[in-house]
Amino acid sequence: MVDIDDREDRLDRFLAEGGYEAVWFARPNAFAWLTGGSNRVDSAADVGDAAAGYLGDGEWTVVTNNIEAERIAAEELPAELSMSVAADDWYETDLAGSVAARSPTPAAADFDVPGLDSVDPTRLRLRLGDDDLAAYADLGREVALATETVCRELHPGDTEHEVAAGIRISLAGRNIEAPVVLVGGSERAPAYRHPTPTDAALGDYALVIVTARRGGLHASCTRTVAFDPPEWLAERHRAAQRVETAALAATREAAGRDDGTAGDVFDAIRGAYAEEGYEGEWRAHHQGGATGYAGREWFATPDSDAPVAEEAAYAWNPTVQGAKSEDTAYVTGDTVEVLTDSGRWPTDTVEAGGLTLQRPAILEN
Repeated sequence: MVDIDDREDRLDRFLAEGGYEAVWFARPNAFAWLTGGSNRVDSAADVGDAAAGYLGDGEWTVVTNNIEAERIAAEELPAELSMSVAADDWYETDLAGSVAARSPTPAAADFDVPGLDSVDPTRLRLRLGDDDLAAYADLGREVALATETVCRELHPGDTEHEVAAGIRISLAGRNIEAPVVLVGGSERAPAYRHPTPTDAALGDYALVIVTARRGGLHASCTRTVAFDPPEWLAERHRAAQRVETAALAATREAAGRDDGTAGDVFDAIRGAYAEEGYEGEWRAHHQGGATGYAGREWFATPDSDAPVAEEAAYAWNPTVQGAKSEDTAYVTGDTVEVLTDSGRWPTDTVEAGGLTLQRPAILEN
């Protein structure tokens, strides 16, 4: 369920500030943010098969082709809103041409349309509405449950491919897609920060890393399972937990200001690595950032001016060689709420930057 009034308020302000008559969204995550539905046929495509257009004062239209029009109207658009659907024959023009032919000008779009300006929807959708948060809480809990259910059944002889397949099936049973499933056993997790699954056996321990999606929202989490863990794993895992907690503390602080930026949080992350005795470790892997209607709405980098918004979701994912700590959290200027928390995984109490959180512990199978 999408709060259409909230979307219209944000888009009316955007049109007024930019002097536009219309704005169009065809990238799947933006289409989902606007409508709650999907315009995907090819899951690998950057642009979907329909564009949602807002023309101000509550007027909406969706443009697509004759193949998809009836289905999208019946299954992908909010019933409480009268959205007209316009379609061209698939062989006559492409989506950009259909939008260009119908849009008043000046206008903007999140994909290439002749004669229209470009819009980045990230700043429009960073702050989550109440309906977004309710859907996110359900998604986060289910992603954690699906991932952890598989993790509890792992054995040293399982291959990374088998684990990844199990995760995808577990998620699919909950109507959740999995754009990212990484599995690293004891041979590959210390060697690669992104252990794409292979036929290698897990061995002594495993990192299971997931970014999953439903209704356009993305939830990320990492879980660690140990059978005969290397002696360094517990210390590195604890360090990653503290860096992640420091990142969330800095996010809360930055969100409480009008001028908080990703660069501010990154400063805290670098300081936390140094405090843990791993100065410079951040260079080996990105640290995450804002999430929501994208796996990451932005990635934090040194000196980044990307805004840290209140009432938004963040997924920080610090790594210390062979170890990682990651969950998705909803952050305001006062609170941090972990969304990918099943309530069924062992946790450690971690304090950093004035914030105390329960972070996922290593599960010993």
